Amino acid sequence: MTATEDVLTESQIDAALAELPDWRHRLGGLVTVYKAPTAAAALELIAAVGSLAEAQNHHPDLDWRFRRVFLRYSSHDAGDKVTRRDVAAATAAGAAAAGLGATAEPGLVDG
Repeated sequence: MTATEDVLTESQIDAALAELPDWRHRLGGLVTVYKAPTAAAALELIAAVGSLAEAQNHHPDLDWRFRRVFLRYSSHDAGDKVTRRDVAAATAAGAAAAGLGATAEPGLVDG
């Protein structure tokens, strides 16, 4: 399957987001913000997401702001569209965040 064949439709994205309450479909990708208990924990989350990205060969756009980590997943090789890989990566990142005691603040991207 090529990357473009893996692109999700709007209804498929909506169905995936029903299982990912911490995430939103914005800016052409799946986005969220996690607030960690400390800045050091935020860096641990970044390291965990980095390890996941290497294992999945699928890397997010990421921004670190003190205790907050902003994440955006889209598939660049599929024209910056949302694919199944993005859903899997968001799921794994959410589990990593929960394991580090980070809480989701998706309202920060609802803009």
